[in-house]
Amino acid sequence: MRRIVLAIGAALLLVSHAQARIVEEQSDLPVEVVDAYGKKIAQSIKLTVFRDDAAAGPQPVLVINHGRAADPQDRVALGRARYSDNARWFVQQGFVVAVPTRIGYGVSGGEDVEDTGACNNKRYPPGYAAAAQQTLQVLAALRGRAQVRKDRSVVIGQSYGGATAVTVASLNPEGVVAAINFAGGGGGNPKTQPERPCAPQRLEAMFRDYGATAKVPMLWVYTENDKYFGPSYPKEWFEAFRKAGGTAEFVQFPPHGDDGHSLFSAFPAVWRPAVVEFLRKQGFEMKDLKDAKEGAK
Repeated sequence: MRRIVLAIGAALLLVSHAQARIVEEQSDLPVEVVDAYGKKIAQSIKLTVFRDDAAAGPQPVLVINHGRAADPQDRVALGRARYSDNARWFVQQGFVVAVPTRIGYGVSGGEDVEDTGACNNKRYPPGYAAAAQQTLQVLAALRGRAQVRKDRSVVIGQSYGGATAVTVASLNPEGVVAAINFAGGGGGNPKTQPERPCAPQRLEAMFRDYGATAKVPMLWVYTENDKYFGPSYPKEWFEAFRKAGGTAEFVQFPPHGDDGHSLFSAFPAVWRPAVVEFLRKQGFEMKDLKDAKEGAK
């Protein structure tokens, strides 16, 4: 394997992988958001982009949004969001992949613009709106690149990032043609209240409102042993979304590991066949999976 290190502002890592030459690059992206209290906040966030340096022609962009730890110190300790294994896999599937570290997390730092209040008085929508605002600004920045298609984007996310993907879908932004929600929700804490998220009925109402406006096709992916949200609440949230008019498919896998909430990172062979099938339905030319049978483990 041939490895070349490039220097373009921040460190760039070039890795030969089959026919692809996968570049990982970092940059600081200025963003502006409004928090739950109406305060406008402007700062830069760290954006990590993975792309195939040998790709011919512009490619669709795929944004991966990270989750939200229950403890503030863990949010600070996030470092730089990467999801490198899954990001590289999506690059091999033909995407330019963007992974933002949002305001209030890790290397981006800043105020907690996604704060939704105390457990007994949650106001969820403003927190997800702040995350969605950042996602839309990431998409706008990427579409300015020559190697990125402006008309074919996918937004996905894990946990809080998964619910953010639903939020983005409810806004029907131009060029976003699919969204994937991995273990999406909020207000969960497996240490203090396993499988009992704060104010789940308010999340259900939020997803119902999203379903009334969302036109973007979605895939929702959960597990039966999600320690944050349990096996039942995600089904209720999905049904509220769907009955309100949202277009989505729901997949709930059997238990995996000690906490299936980490399915996206810990068990990629399980969900990749479902994602390939879903994205093919949306017109993407996905490659066949050699490890598809491993998903039964």
